[in-house]
Amino acid sequence: MLVDRYPAYVGGPELHMLLYEPVRCIEPGSGVLLLHGGALSAGTPQDMAPHCEALAERGIFAASAAYRLLGQGAQSIDDCLSDVNAAIARFMAMAAAHGLPTDRLAIGGSSAGAHLALVSAMPQQGRGELSARHRMNAVIALNPAGLDLAAHDQATQRSLEARIGTGPGSLLRYSLMERVRSGGPAVLIQHGTADEVEPIAWVRRFRDAMIAVGNRCELLEYESARHAFHYPGTSNGDNFTAVIDATARFLADLR
Repeated sequence: MLVDRYPAYVGGPELHMLLYEPVRCIEPGSGVLLLHGGALSAGTPQDMAPHCEALAERGIFAASAAYRLLGQGAQSIDDCLSDVNAAIARFMAMAAAHGLPTDRLAIGGSSAGAHLALVSAMPQQGRGELSARHRMNAVIALNPAGLDLAAHDQATQRSLEARIGTGPGSLLRYSLMERVRSGGPAVLIQHGTADEVEPIAWVRRFRDAMIAVGNRCELLEYESARHAFHYPGTSNGDNFTAVIDATARFLADLR
């Protein structure tokens, strides 16, 4: 494991990325950049280290990136997204040095990290959020949050806006359902049917919307699994190996 350190922006605070190169001295077949969860206010790149290590063992160039957290350098979700975009550009450059073209790269994450990954790969029309040159064409979302923010009642929406530091009426800009367009990224979602943060019905609705406009979107459901089910040794069932195997298969299909 290597640690890459870089500024969030010119003159800004230092961020870091954990890098895991494939073992067995083989050339990587694909690459993935993962983002930790924690409701944008907690978590570190180390949270996704087990996933990166396991994927590297399968010949995948994997990385786990930091981003500024709310109340800890980030004023709003836009600051988090800015850091994610910087990490994407940096990861793409390192992947290119390993001989990996952009069509064999993916971004992903857990919970809020999965939400950031999806937002970065599904820019809203007219906002110019991320240039196509630095946009991933595939996403691996582990129990993602924020797929259908319009499904929350108005009081919850206003509360979420205050929490993520955006203005009144702005929440739906960050709802993935509002960003579904043809020509979107290939997406693999792995989600528990008993997830208490993002109900499985909302996830299925997003999957169906993506497929309806011609995008590739696969949903693997883990029966009775709750939020954060994908970490090794969790109390709601050890699904870690199954999650890694499914992720590796999805990445192999990008070749």
